[in-house]
Amino acid sequence: MSTSAEQAGAAGGGRGGFGSAVKLSRSTGGEVAKGDTILDVTDLCVNFWVNDEWFVAADHVDYTLHAGEVLAIVGESGSGKTQSSMSLIGLLPPNGRATGSAKLKGVELVGMSQSRMREVRGNEISVIFQEPMTALNPVYTVGFQIVETLRTHFLMAPTAAKERALELMRLVEIPDPESSFYKFPHQLSGGQRQRIMIAQALACDPKLLIADEPTTALDVTVQAEILKLMRELRERVNAGIILITHDMGVVADMADTIIVMKDGRVVEHGTSDQIFHHPQHPYTQALLAAVPHLGTASDDVTGHPATLVARDDVPVPARDGDPNVTPALLLDDVEITYPKQGRRPAFTAARHINLRVDPGEVVGLVGESGSGKTTIGRASVALLPISGGRLSVAGVDLSGATRADLKNFRRQVGIVFQDPGSSLNPRLPVGESIGEPLLLHEGLKGAEISKRVEGLLDSVELPRSMRNRYPHELSGGQRQRIGIARALALNPKLLIADEPTSALDVSVQARVLDLFRDLQTEHGFACLFISHDLAVVEQVSSQIAVMHMGSLVEVGPTEDIVQRPQHLYTQRLLSAVPVPDPDQQRERRELRDSIIEQEHIVS
Repeated sequence: MSTSAEQAGAAGGGRGGFGSAVKLSRSTGGEVAKGDTILDVTDLCVNFWVNDEWFVAADHVDYTLHAGEVLAIVGESGSGKTQSSMSLIGLLPPNGRATGSAKLKGVELVGMSQSRMREVRGNEISVIFQEPMTALNPVYTVGFQIVETLRTHFLMAPTAAKERALELMRLVEIPDPESSFYKFPHQLSGGQRQRIMIAQALACDPKLLIADEPTTALDVTVQAEILKLMRELRERVNAGIILITHDMGVVADMADTIIVMKDGRVVEHGTSDQIFHHPQHPYTQALLAAVPHLGTASDDVTGHPATLVARDDVPVPARDGDPNVTPALLLDDVEITYPKQGRRPAFTAARHINLRVDPGEVVGLVGESGSGKTTIGRASVALLPISGGRLSVAGVDLSGATRADLKNFRRQVGIVFQDPGSSLNPRLPVGESIGEPLLLHEGLKGAEISKRVEGLLDSVELPRSMRNRYPHELSGGQRQRIGIARALALNPKLLIADEPTSALDVSVQARVLDLFRDLQTEHGFACLFISHDLAVVEQVSSQIAVMHMGSLVEVGPTEDIVQRPQHLYTQRLLSAVPVPDPDQQRERRELRDSIIEQEHIVS
């Protein structure tokens, strides 16, 4: 693993600290013009020494990148796309080695000394890392970190460096830069942290920008803003961009050329049009087929603003349902408030929530981060108390439930968390994690619990031998399946699925969604499926509820929400979803811009 200091250098900062005022000259030549060759990679191989043998991570990779061009490297986790790019700036782990050639404006990067590489990092090549919260230093303000980047590489006075930092923050559209300059990373939203990473990466006007999954954990609306920003910056700074991602919608939105990698090898290389419209390799075809397309569950994609009435006061109809059927989940005018803590005042996270999920039904709950989706999900399994209204699950009123009531109630519900890696006990084999609910609620032991655990592993299509492995020994998709198996251990009447596929590769995501549908059909549980990915929600849900700033703004059948959205926010949310087709994505960008313009007119 690379150190935080090395990551800071690649993102823009170096090792010199705030007081470093050493002028570092451009080591790879002067300015570049659009179309000039920035990077020439030939026969690049990356290997890791594991268990007394060399493991191949990337094998004979070749490509050329020009100024102003976006090259997308796509593939599943473990395909070698990230390690092949990290090898360019010497950020491989200690047991890794790179061979072959990678020339930045004619200067060889492979084998470059660490002292020279520190000059290149941030100055000539910058990186936007996948998770800015781990790449930014948590003990320094974001403004300090941008200033450090500038003063490490250039001879600048503190006041001049601060002015340049504020200019960069304005460039990436950070709200109120003068105030945000003094904020720490944890005080910013995910989208704002990503913008700070981009500002830091652009501080020294690099020739090459490596963007490693820059939008993976972002909501579709924030993702659309970040992609728009990167498109504009490409024109402004005339840099070459390597985009590493598994999101084919993002690739369609950004890429000029595409490299498809599998098991460390390049299986296909071509223009965006060639890869999307005429894929040749079976793996590329399978990768594209696995991508969920918004609108494919029905006949068309969302309409245009000209045919829609722009409204921000759409009434949310109450679903009465069959009076003879007890709903699996019923929220009646529910309000959820986080109490006052220290100097932080009480905060109402959800208000006037009216939602019904019938037995055997899957209802999708969508919206941006901070809209209250997860709050509602956690309240539905009694992990959060409600401060108003009435909430019942399978006929059990949770409004005034006691601890004894809740123990019996928890047999009726299950929850699949967004990150199974952090929700599974790292000290327990996954078989024990799956069997724990059976031990606590049904008192099963020995052969009985083993049989049930093996049956649950069979149901999520994992080998029984995997029960003895620990969470860190499994892939993301395997951990997610373990999370689903544990949630279904007690045959719950209601399942809360909180972003169960957000961090998975498209092919793994497709398999998990197929598995989810099969299990839902087999067990017949009701489900509240929480996600910001509308294309995924459309595939599994019969109803969709849209949340915005703590309120439900639109609820209806899936086809109506996707095809005929009435609320202005729903229209904007749908238009922000990238689709894996460059031509269609260009039209959707124009649609989104017109919707945002329409919103400004209405406001």
